[in-house]
Amino acid sequence: MKMLRNAVLTAIACAVALPAAARDEQNLYAIGQALKSPAAQGKLDLGIRLFFGRQRHPNLTKDFGEWRTSKKTNAFAKSDPQACEWVFLSAVIALQERARKEGGNAVINIVSNYKNIVTSSESEYVCGAGALIAGVALKGRVVNLGGR
Repeated sequence: MKMLRNAVLTAIACAVALPAAARDEQNLYAIGQALKSPAAQGKLDLGIRLFFGRQRHPNLTKDFGEWRTSKKTNAFAKSDPQACEWVFLSAVIALQERARKEGGNAVINIVSNYKNIVTSSESEYVCGAGALIAGVALKGRVVNLGGR
Protein backbone atom coordinates (compact mmCIF):
# COMPACT_ATOMS: atom_id res chain seq x y z
CA MET A 1 0.00 0.00 0.00
CA LYS A 2 2.83 2.35 0.88
CA MET A 3 4.45 1.67 -2.51
CA LEU A 4 1.22 2.53 -4.34
CA ARG A 5 0.84 5.74 -2.36
CA ASN A 6 4.43 6.76 -3.19
CA ALA A 7 3.85 6.02 -6.89
CA VAL A 8 0.68 8.15 -6.92
CA LEU A 9 2.44 11.03 -5.14
CA THR A 10 5.35 10.83 -7.60
CA ALA A 11 2.94 10.88 -10.55
CA ILE A 12 1.15 13.92 -9.14
CA ALA A 13 4.46 15.74 -8.55
CA CYS A 14 5.55 15.03 -12.13
CA ALA A 15 2.22 16.23 -13.53
CA VAL A 16 2.48 19.48 -11.58
CA ALA A 17 6.14 20.04 -12.54
CA LEU A 18 5.64 19.39 -16.28
CA PRO A 19 4.06 22.77 -17.12
CA ALA A 20 6.95 24.54 -15.38
CA ALA A 21 9.44 22.69 -17.59
CA ALA A 22 7.44 23.68 -20.69
CA ARG A 23 8.38 27.36 -20.40
CA ASP A 24 8.00 29.25 -23.70
CA GLU A 25 8.77 32.92 -23.25
CA GLN A 26 8.87 35.18 -26.28
CA ASN A 27 11.21 38.15 -26.05
CA LEU A 28 12.67 40.78 -28.36
CA TYR A 29 16.43 41.00 -28.90
CA ALA A 30 18.61 43.48 -30.79
CA ILE A 31 19.37 42.57 -34.42
CA GLY A 32 22.43 44.82 -34.59
CA GLN A 33 23.98 43.33 -31.49
CA ALA A 34 23.60 39.79 -32.86
CA LEU A 35 24.97 40.71 -36.30
CA LYS A 36 28.04 42.36 -34.73
CA SER A 37 28.67 39.64 -32.14
CA PRO A 38 31.85 37.54 -32.11
CA ALA A 39 29.70 34.51 -33.04
CA ALA A 40 28.65 36.26 -36.28
CA GLN A 41 32.17 37.12 -37.39
CA GLY A 42 33.27 34.95 -40.29
CA LYS A 43 29.90 33.16 -40.48
CA LEU A 44 27.73 35.76 -42.22
CA ASP A 45 28.13 36.18 -45.97
CA LEU A 46 28.99 39.84 -46.56
CA GLY A 47 28.05 39.38 -50.24
CA ILE A 48 24.40 38.73 -49.32
CA ARG A 49 22.96 41.94 -47.90
CA LEU A 50 20.27 41.89 -45.22
CA PHE A 51 17.41 44.37 -44.79
CA PHE A 52 15.08 43.96 -41.80
CA GLY A 53 11.52 45.18 -41.56
CA ARG A 54 10.95 48.20 -43.79
CA GLN A 55 14.60 49.23 -44.13
CA ARG A 56 15.27 51.12 -47.35
CA HIS A 57 17.24 49.27 -49.99
CA PRO A 58 18.35 49.82 -53.59
CA ASN A 59 15.90 49.03 -56.39
CA LEU A 60 15.16 45.40 -57.16
CA THR A 61 16.39 43.95 -60.42
CA LYS A 62 14.97 40.46 -59.75
CA ASP A 63 12.65 38.91 -57.15
CA PHE A 64 13.06 35.22 -56.28
CA GLY A 65 10.14 35.12 -53.85
CA GLU A 66 9.58 34.88 -50.14
CA TRP A 67 11.41 32.24 -48.12
CA ARG A 68 10.98 31.08 -44.55
CA THR A 69 13.28 29.53 -42.03
CA SER A 70 12.65 28.21 -38.54
CA LYS A 71 15.62 27.24 -36.41
CA LYS A 72 15.92 25.74 -32.95
CA THR A 73 18.91 25.34 -30.67
CA ASN A 74 19.75 23.65 -27.41
CA ALA A 75 19.21 26.20 -24.64
CA PHE A 76 20.20 23.95 -21.74
CA ALA A 77 22.61 25.74 -19.37
CA LYS A 78 22.60 28.88 -21.59
CA SER A 79 21.06 32.25 -20.84
CA ASP A 80 18.08 33.20 -23.00
CA PRO A 81 20.01 36.02 -24.74
CA GLN A 82 22.93 33.71 -25.49
CA ALA A 83 20.75 30.93 -26.92
CA CYS A 84 18.58 33.39 -28.85
CA GLU A 85 21.54 35.14 -30.45
CA TRP A 86 22.95 31.80 -31.58
CA VAL A 87 19.69 30.59 -33.11
CA PHE A 88 19.01 33.99 -34.72
CA LEU A 89 22.36 33.80 -36.49
CA SER A 90 21.49 30.27 -37.68
CA ALA A 91 18.23 31.57 -39.15
CA VAL A 92 19.95 34.52 -40.87
CA ILE A 93 22.61 32.22 -42.31
CA ALA A 94 19.86 29.94 -43.65
CA LEU A 95 18.26 32.93 -45.44
CA GLN A 96 21.64 33.91 -46.88
CA GLU A 97 22.22 30.33 -48.07
CA ARG A 98 18.81 30.39 -49.79
CA ALA A 99 19.68 33.68 -51.48
CA ARG A 100 22.97 32.23 -52.72
CA LYS A 101 21.21 29.10 -54.01
CA GLU A 102 18.57 31.15 -55.86
CA GLY A 103 21.14 33.54 -57.33
CA GLY A 104 20.16 36.54 -55.20
CA ASN A 105 22.43 39.13 -53.63
CA ALA A 106 20.14 40.26 -50.79
CA VAL A 107 17.27 39.33 -48.50
CA ILE A 108 14.81 42.18 -47.92
CA ASN A 109 11.73 42.67 -45.73
CA ILE A 110 13.04 40.18 -43.15
CA VAL A 111 10.51 39.78 -40.35
CA SER A 112 10.13 37.51 -37.34
CA ASN A 113 7.49 34.86 -37.87
CA TYR A 114 7.54 33.00 -34.55
CA LYS A 115 4.52 30.69 -34.26
CA ASN A 116 3.26 32.26 -37.51
CA ILE A 117 2.84 35.65 -35.83
CA VAL A 118 4.57 38.29 -37.95
CA THR A 119 6.59 40.93 -36.10
CA SER A 120 8.24 43.49 -38.35
CA SER A 121 11.09 45.54 -36.93
CA GLU A 122 14.26 47.15 -38.24
CA SER A 123 16.00 46.69 -34.90
CA GLU A 124 14.60 43.65 -33.04
CA TYR A 125 13.73 39.99 -33.61
CA VAL A 126 11.47 37.62 -31.68
CA CYS A 127 12.91 34.57 -29.96
CA GLY A 128 10.99 31.91 -28.10
CA ALA A 129 12.99 30.44 -25.23
CA GLY A 130 12.10 27.44 -23.14
CA ALA A 131 13.86 25.38 -20.52
CA LEU A 132 15.64 23.25 -23.13
CA ILE A 133 15.16 24.85 -26.56
CA ALA A 134 15.24 28.34 -28.08
CA GLY A 135 13.78 29.12 -31.49
CA VAL A 136 13.70 31.86 -34.10
CA ALA A 137 11.57 31.93 -37.25
CA LEU A 138 12.24 34.46 -39.99
CA LYS A 139 10.91 35.14 -43.45
CA GLY A 140 12.14 37.47 -46.13
CA ARG A 141 12.27 38.10 -49.91
CA VAL A 142 15.29 36.87 -51.80
CA VAL A 143 16.17 39.42 -54.47
CA ASN A 144 18.86 40.92 -56.64
CA LEU A 145 19.44 44.56 -55.92
CA GLY A 146 20.93 47.12 -58.24
CA GLY A 147 23.93 49.31 -57.24
CA ARG A 148 25.27 49.63 -53.76
